[in-house]
Amino acid sequence: MMRRREFVRGVAVGLFAAPVIAQVQPGRSLPVLGVLHSVHSPGGRAMTTLRDGLLELGYVDGKNITLMYRSAQRGPDTLPALARELVQRNVNVLYAVGPAAVGAATHVTSTVPIVAMDLESDPVASGWARSLARPSGNVTGLFLNFPELAGKWLQLLRDADPGVHAVGILWDSATGSTQLDAVKVAAQSFRMDLSVLPVRTADVNSARVAALTSRNRLPAISAFREFTDAGGLMAYGPDLKEFFRRSALYVAKIIEGAKPGDLPIEQPTKFQLVINLKAARALG
Repeated sequence: MMRRREFVRGVAVGLFAAPVIAQVQPGRSLPVLGVLHSVHSPGGRAMTTLRDGLLELGYVDGKNITLMYRSAQRGPDTLPALARELVQRNVNVLYAVGPAAVGAATHVTSTVPIVAMDLESDPVASGWARSLARPSGNVTGLFLNFPELAGKWLQLLRDADPGVHAVGILWDSATGSTQLDAVKVAAQSFRMDLSVLPVRTADVNSARVAALTSRNRLPAISAFREFTDAGGLMAYGPDLKEFFRRSALYVAKIIEGAKPGDLPIEQPTKFQLVINLKAARALG
């Protein structure tokens, strides 16, 4: 069992604007959005918020758009085959969630428009875009590549409890190592001992982690507000729900004729610090 003051959780995310109205000409076949997700199910948060965003723009699954969903619940190794299947089904747009899904999609096609929702990667360094302002290729979307958040998480833990000297990190290897590497560097600068705890199953969610930290009286932080809503101590990061919902705008713009290479890649500009006061009181 981990001791008190030995926990932090990190990953993180972005925004956009301007509505469009869905119009499908009579007799025209419905546009098809192929969704490629690294982990979650069709009933998960990513799909729910995507559908909400599409609905706000006038797109309803089965009415004026068709959603075709594939997820790598059996492991990231299945993503290339799933991406290839969606491309072969002639989807109009590929919506790829997570760095592994984006990588698989870009490997399979250089022509089908790809809207990425990626919490880890640098799209320019990865070779997916020429620049954030003008991607030029077939990839656009929303990316979070702020390794400096890692230092902020550790600083907030230290501010909350100056006695923090050892930190544990829940890390999903499917998201890539960018944030993990940044946390390691930040931990060295704060002279904190670091323990990396790999997550290999999809059932490690905010509620379970919050319950664990509460039961063991561990000050903990996440990038996502869902953690504090579930009882965790702190969260610092962008609004993940808004990030998913806003990605629908990219999908709509491409369906309406925009080229992905002309749509600037977005990164978050606002970050929230959320503190669960009940959890703070319980930790003293």
